[in-house]
Amino acid sequence: MGLLRIMMPPKIQLLAVLAFGVAMLLIENQIQKLHESRVRLERTIARHEVAEVEQRHSEDVGQGLSSLAEKDDMVIIYNRVPKTASTSFTNIAYDLCGKNRFHVLHINTTKNNPVMSLQDQVRFVRNVTSWRQMKPGFYHGHVAYLDFSKYGAKGKPMYINVVRDPIERLVSYYYFLRFGDDYRPGLRRRKQGDKKTFDECVSSGGSDCAPEKLWLQIPFFCGHHSECWNAGSRWALEQAKYNLVNEYLLVGVTEELEDFIMILEAALPRFFKGATELYRTGKKSHLRKTTEKKPPTKETIAKLQQSNVWKIENEFYEFALEQFQFVRAHAVREKDGELYVLAQSFFYEKIYPKVN
Repeated sequence: MGLLRIMMPPKIQLLAVLAFGVAMLLIENQIQKLHESRVRLERTIARHEVAEVEQRHSEDVGQGLSSLAEKDDMVIIYNRVPKTASTSFTNIAYDLCGKNRFHVLHINTTKNNPVMSLQDQVRFVRNVTSWRQMKPGFYHGHVAYLDFSKYGAKGKPMYINVVRDPIERLVSYYYFLRFGDDYRPGLRRRKQGDKKTFDECVSSGGSDCAPEKLWLQIPFFCGHHSECWNAGSRWALEQAKYNLVNEYLLVGVTEELEDFIMILEAALPRFFKGATELYRTGKKSHLRKTTEKKPPTKETIAKLQQSNVWKIENEFYEFALEQFQFVRAHAVREKDGELYVLAQSFFYEKIYPKVN
């Protein structure tokens, strides 16, 4: 072979090398195509095997069972924080419940007290877990988080929630108490007639705009421990963070409510199928705006931000926002200015024993 290379002209040698390279590329391309074909075949076989297993399972357990709706035990609790677009989101659930065949129940506590007595906690847990006629169920109300396992409940509901920038939430609540909103414009509010702006309230040291009024989102996530309601408690902050990560399926933010709804629809279509389109096109189901709301000045915001309560509440909000954005980054993609939900990115294979 060495003698042939010596006897071959340089041009012929170059052509031979090029021919060899092209041949290797063609061979590698064929190998890659064969590999891709094998992967597709394995996935097809795996899907077929999964389908057969599921069919066999459904045949085994399907006999004698009543309809799916009667056996659907899923329960969602939305312990909504005031002035975080909670009414807007809840109205979507009311609009969907008939079509998607689930129940919506409002948890109406005396004087909107978010803390239940111990006996009411036990009653509530018993109701939610054993009230079969109300399953599948979507419960919503201004109540603090409850750990169902603490009461010996066999099943735990799925919690969801929405949070908002602490100062924006307080400003909205301040004006809501005085002027109401466009949802029930004729209803007389507790502070109706008080024309003082939020800026004037902060400047004069009023109680309705005091930094302690910012302390609400943390205790709602922290729960029914006494320390949860101690304004500025770092223990409450850490407990709220723990519950958010470990006990809540999803926590969205008011500023990105549509993304929150889109992810919920993808994760829980049993409840939220059609929610995104309803939110985008609904005439009234998701619209609620506080009347006469005036944005605070930079001086007012800076004064509130000096307080320890704001710093801790804002730390929780930033934590929740970061977690939500992490979930969203792995659930949706943007294309041509529109968000779309990612398709399923896993499958099963190598399933044994083989189905005959």
